[in-house]
Amino acid sequence: MDGSGSWDAIDWNQIKEPRPPRSSSRGMEDFLLEDEEVYAQGHGVVLLNTDEAGILSVTNFRLLFVSQATKGVIELGTIPLTAIEKINDDVKLQPLPRQHDKKQPRELLQVIGKDMRVIVFDFLPKTKQKNEVFDALRRYSKPTHLWDLYAFSCDPSTVYQKSDPKMRLLKEYHRLFRKWFPHSGSEFEKDLRNEWWRVSKVNSTYSLCSTYPSALIVPRSISDEDLLQASSFRSGRRLPVISWCDPGSGAVLARSSQPLVGLMMNFRNNTDEKLVSALCTQIIDATGSLRKLYIVDARPRANALANGAKGGGSESASNYPRSEVLFLGIQNIHTMRDSLFRLRDYVDTHGSVSSNGTSSAVSLVGDRRNRGSTWGGGNLNSMTQFSSMLGEWLNHIQSIMVGASWIAAQIVQESASVLVHCSDGWDRTTQLVALACLLLDPYYRTFNGFQALVEKDWLAFGHPFAERMGVPTITDNNSGSQFELLRQPSLGTLSNSPNRGALGSSVSTSNTTSGQSQTSNNSSPILLQWLDCISQLLRLYPSAFEFSSKFLVDFMDCVLSCRFGNFLCNSEREREQSGAVSSCHCMWTYLADLRASGGSFHKHRNPFYDPLKHNGPLVPPAAALAPTLWPQFYLRWTCPIESQGGDLESQWHAMNKKYTEAMKAKDTAESRVKDIKTKMESMQLELQREKRASSSALAMAQRAQRESVAIRKAVRSLGCTVNFGTNESQVEKTEGLTYSFRRDTDFESQHEKSSDFSVSITAIEDSLVSETPSNHICESLCPFRTREGCRWPDAACAQLGSQFVGLKANFDAFDRLSVQDSYFGSE
Repeated sequence: MDGSGSWDAIDWNQIKEPRPPRSSSRGMEDFLLEDEEVYAQGHGVVLLNTDEAGILSVTNFRLLFVSQATKGVIELGTIPLTAIEKINDDVKLQPLPRQHDKKQPRELLQVIGKDMRVIVFDFLPKTKQKNEVFDALRRYSKPTHLWDLYAFSCDPSTVYQKSDPKMRLLKEYHRLFRKWFPHSGSEFEKDLRNEWWRVSKVNSTYSLCSTYPSALIVPRSISDEDLLQASSFRSGRRLPVISWCDPGSGAVLARSSQPLVGLMMNFRNNTDEKLVSALCTQIIDATGSLRKLYIVDARPRANALANGAKGGGSESASNYPRSEVLFLGIQNIHTMRDSLFRLRDYVDTHGSVSSNGTSSAVSLVGDRRNRGSTWGGGNLNSMTQFSSMLGEWLNHIQSIMVGASWIAAQIVQESASVLVHCSDGWDRTTQLVALACLLLDPYYRTFNGFQALVEKDWLAFGHPFAERMGVPTITDNNSGSQFELLRQPSLGTLSNSPNRGALGSSVSTSNTTSGQSQTSNNSSPILLQWLDCISQLLRLYPSAFEFSSKFLVDFMDCVLSCRFGNFLCNSEREREQSGAVSSCHCMWTYLADLRASGGSFHKHRNPFYDPLKHNGPLVPPAAALAPTLWPQFYLRWTCPIESQGGDLESQWHAMNKKYTEAMKAKDTAESRVKDIKTKMESMQLELQREKRASSSALAMAQRAQRESVAIRKAVRSLGCTVNFGTNESQVEKTEGLTYSFRRDTDFESQHEKSSDFSVSITAIEDSLVSETPSNHICESLCPFRTREGCRWPDAACAQLGSQFVGLKANFDAFDRLSVQDSYFGSE
């Protein structure tokens, strides 16, 4: 998603609370979003990763870098403010070989993102640009109040919501119950239930559990009073409820937080035991065998026992009939965060596009030592170190995949019910339950199903997005806010790890701003790990998912940007009270618009998707659960070419792009051929008309020629000469007989509208008259001829002195005649 183009699909407007005065756009009008303002700017700044100069701007939404050469937004140097993990102005670079450090000190600023990017900007020396940008980043990248986020900059009246998230959750519950979702209000108010389960509204006001959704699926045999009593035995009152159910077999996938059994694991709650047992009381077959219940604790056993010292702990199988307790050994949020930090540092150091502008040197921040160069440097220790870091992260991913696959296998193969929990029930529990649902239900592997799954298990069941991303939520901090939503602390939280400097080393906190400077160090890549697991399943089952790996990357980027209200705050209750749903734009609408803009070939769509091939559960064998690094996400900034090289989807989209361009060229050529053909047909019709007109003119000319020949013969027979011409021509001989007429043909009317056709007849001297006998001519042409024949010399022609007998012509008689009369007869 590059620059202004990728962030421009949805309009953004005004927020409810006052913000700092609007600043000038400072020449960035072509690149800013709606209501985006520039707070600080630096010119002539060089992005060391790509050695490209440009203009660096800090807005109320992002750090924007525009190239001076291309006048376009540089994606690597443009990052949303909420996606910034740390900023550091104490940056030192390891000098390259044969490079003499005789230059003046460089003004460097390092920005580390939560999306695996590490970028360094080099400012012009002896200017205040670096301090201006650094101060703006330190102020606006870590807002104090929720309403300071860019997501609240829009006018609520412009927000279009197809439906409320709570309504969509109930619609998903209807699908799980295999019932039609009601559209009328009266039908909607009816309780949703079947022979095994029901939807309870005991938490409609969030009085039962503030981090649970308002509607809960529970066993039908459990009353609302039982739910209230059972909630007191679970951490954060997150009692066992059903997340997914199979109406065909009666098996369920439930979730909760840890039980409060204490250090000696001797505390019990009868209502909690009744609720858990109700998850598996149904008979599987006619033999009377009962369903088994697996209680899956996502933590290592040692961590669960350690939580007992703080009042938590894990269940005892003896207290829950037909149950078995298992531990998956998945580490806590702090271990996951540190592991990602180490992986990010090493990928940046040894990538083809490093934050120091070269792939053969190592960045130094603070007192960091040179750890060797890339593979080209021949440092074998660096290879071993990278293998260790990569293996550490992939081991965490594998643990989650193995756990979720095992859960899905028990439900599919044994029709068993499974209850999953960790400490608080909103991190590792969410990862396992959501991934198991994805394996069990093919609906969740579609675009609509993916949205339903995320809204159910991640949003409705209270994954603390605000804490994990390090952004503010609605809490009472003496700022005048009317809300006070204090989350109960986790009983299994370990002590905070020391602050990490940029690129994994300790630095002075005076010049470093991190995500933990204002809040407790509870940020962690929990959602990223879940998406990583899905990308591994995409690799194993490329035709089972409607969406692509690119969709997962863009989805994660949208969450980190905090541009939308869907993933703000820590629970459904907080989002409802803050107005995030009604006041901010919807990320699902944005992603749907992106897909619609690209049609069936959009990069978010999996070209290999075959819903008929995988229309049931996916149960991957244990041997196949060997994850690899997700290159589309982890390597996209440091190894952009390699991140797409081995991906079938990327290759298909590249081929499809070429094919689309070829088809466009073909369509253009066909359009041109069609236009040429149309023009040729038009020209042929015109040519035919011209031919017809020419033929008509030729026929008229031939007829005129025949008439002319006839007239010439006739007149010459009378002893005269005849000349044809136009009125413009002058008859040289004045002694003659002239007859003028106008032709009525269309052809001559077009070309000689003002020209009269004239015939000039001149008498021939007597000496030139032919001496040939004229009796034949007289008989055929004489106007005084009778039926009895020629009566000459007694006829009247003798008295007229006719020229037919060699006498002098009577021109007065010719003047009374007309060439159009029948005097000469027909040819």
